[in-house]
Amino acid sequence: MNVALIAHDAKKKLMQNFCIAYRGILSKNDLYATGTTGRLIEEVTNLTVHKLLAGHLGGEQQIGAQIENNEIDLVIFLRDPLTQKMHEPDVNNVVRLCDMHNIPLATNLATAELLIKSLARGDMEWREMYK
Repeated sequence: MNVALIAHDAKKKLMQNFCIAYRGILSKNDLYATGTTGRLIEEVTNLTVHKLLAGHLGGEQQIGAQIENNEIDLVIFLRDPLTQKMHEPDVNNVVRLCDMHNIPLATNLATAELLIKSLARGDMEWREMYK
């Protein structure tokens, strides 16, 4: 499965800790991330991450294009709802595209844990048929 990982600045440490905790599951999948988030994940987990541009430089748009082309199966996007982002339209675009293309999306830690455990159980295999 292709898993996209995105985290706002205030959530990057949380994303690192999430990836450490679920390293075993994540290592069995192809990981894509916006630039800084991907680098930070690699530093603490030694996982291989396909790093795109930084989110504010177009990385979120690149992930959006992958979603549109049915190349992403799951998105974990740890958002900071308290801080207004300069690139907020891009942020909302990823959420909208996941809704349009029926891509499971977690925007907080609780949902991320549910989806990653679902991935480990094989509950996401329906995505293969969806492609």
